[in-house]
Amino acid sequence: MEKSDTLRILLAEDEEAMRAYLARALENAGYDVVAVDRGTAALPFLEQEHFDLLLSDIVMPEMDGIELAQRCNEISPQTKVMFITGFAAVTLKASREQPQAKVLSKPFHLRDLVLEVERVFEDRVHASL
Repeated sequence: MEKSDTLRILLAEDEEAMRAYLARALENAGYDVVAVDRGTAALPFLEQEHFDLLLSDIVMPEMDGIELAQRCNEISPQTKVMFITGFAAVTLKASREQPQAKVLSKPFHLRDLVLEVERVFEDRVHASL
């Protein structure tokens, strides 16, 4: 049973254990999550479905998270973007190229991830008031 007010997250993370871990945490927090293993797999979802948030690893094969975010901005400009990465240098590049996107550095606690996601949606709720 899907409620229309359930926020939808598209998760792109190439590391399987991390992907399962993040998806489970977000689902437990009440989000509807679609998880894919690479940026190229995320594109068809962005084109065919509505997502409130793209949560993407930055370093992935085929298409990195920054390129995916740029494509997301074109396909679905209302979708917010948040990056996860374990690389400090990549964080700087992401901040330059996608200044409106939040970057969460690994390792992080699931609680922190859920809080950051809630914060992204809080901003959206306040903007619509």
